[in-house]
Amino acid sequence: MRITDIQRCEVRPGRLVEWTLSPATVARATGLPEDSRPPAYIQESHIRTARSVRDDGLFVPTWLGTAFDLPGRADLDALEEALRGWTLRHETLRSGFRWSGEPGDEMRRFTLAADAVSLQRTEVGDFARPADLVRRLQDRFDVTADALRWPNLIYAAVVRDDSTSVYMAFDHSNVDGHSIYRIPAEIQELYAAALGGRATDLAPVGSYVDFCEIERTDADRIDDSHEIVARWREFVGRCDGRLPEFPLDLGLDPDGGLPTQRLLRESLTDADTAAAFEAYCRPYGGSAVGVLAATALAVHDIGGQPVYRTVVPLHTRVRSRWSDSVGWYVGGAPIEIPMSEARDLPGALGTVRAALHANRHMARMPLARVLRLLGADFRPTSPDLYSIVSYVDARGVPGSGRWAEQKAYGLIRVSYGDQVCAWITRLHEGLWFASRFPDTDIAHKNMRLYVERLRDVIVSTVPSSRPPVS
Repeated sequence: MRITDIQRCEVRPGRLVEWTLSPATVARATGLPEDSRPPAYIQESHIRTARSVRDDGLFVPTWLGTAFDLPGRADLDALEEALRGWTLRHETLRSGFRWSGEPGDEMRRFTLAADAVSLQRTEVGDFARPADLVRRLQDRFDVTADALRWPNLIYAAVVRDDSTSVYMAFDHSNVDGHSIYRIPAEIQELYAAALGGRATDLAPVGSYVDFCEIERTDADRIDDSHEIVARWREFVGRCDGRLPEFPLDLGLDPDGGLPTQRLLRESLTDADTAAAFEAYCRPYGGSAVGVLAATALAVHDIGGQPVYRTVVPLHTRVRSRWSDSVGWYVGGAPIEIPMSEARDLPGALGTVRAALHANRHMARMPLARVLRLLGADFRPTSPDLYSIVSYVDARGVPGSGRWAEQKAYGLIRVSYGDQVCAWITRLHEGLWFASRFPDTDIAHKNMRLYVERLRDVIVSTVPSSRPPVS
């Protein structure tokens, strides 16, 4: 599933239909009692950040989504049944938050029972021009899948005689990349079951709402004397009291406010090169280690920094019941790569492997909890606390072999931000690169250089391209 934005996911003309949670469902939610299960720290941090940025006068959409095709003209009744069934399958989608206290300083959860959830279908009309349809979809997703409202999800279908494109968007507080990857196959199964009048073959999944309670209870047991907090304190101190930024010049104006962003997305390598890279990196832990090592070499080559510091995103689906669950199961582990110990790819691989081995466990402690214990002023002014480089091998996701023919995409919203977020995805056809970053000439130049250097390091692991040993 290639990561991109709504402008570049092969939007085609057709008749637009939308689904949102019905007014009756929203009304039921208004009177619900409090759900004692708290928000995850990452959810709370995200929503508080959205409120802080909004209070500063800027609306920053942060939704994630997916797009994929169903064959032929969809049966809308069956598709609606599939969409509702999928929504009920994942409890977090019928759970939201209210502010309480003065002046609204606590988040309290509410959760709808499954039988209280219904969808409202709206036949929007025919769109002949893709640009008009893209504008409509993005505008609706921005307003509806918003962190500061509930419900914050929306489904759409563009119906044609030969195919139907399905679009689904959610505020980030309820989904991560892994959640998005699994949507097409689940909707396909639920849709086929609805058409055939049969029960679905999907096994039950764990609830992200339950996970939030478990994770937060564990996190609240630690205090500022905990070893993980101490190690974060040292790391942040070496980053001049901040979380690490991408170590290249992005051409930012310190007094210019939050900049707009742009998207860079392209094929990084073909399947054979991706396989060669994996084989080369396997003794050190595989391509996830390899991408970080290649990044350290690339940014050092461009910017010359003596140490590469970053926070590595790692999933927190530590039990099998969370494997197929929709939610935001992501933590972060800090790593530091002294370039004096990473002069070439083998050196960088060994250094990254050691850093991840030492610090991987730190990702299980929510960073928002750690920052609170550090007692520093981390009032967020940007939707991204830090820059990331993420690697995911998506080939094992059910249905991934059909993504290309289904025109399946993972959608990100590119709007505002002063950080770099880069995603490298292993697909059956090779490695795919996508990144959003500040829209400045300097940032674009340096990100292009980064992609070129990254590709050069990866390609150098192909046997025929390796330099001869002297």
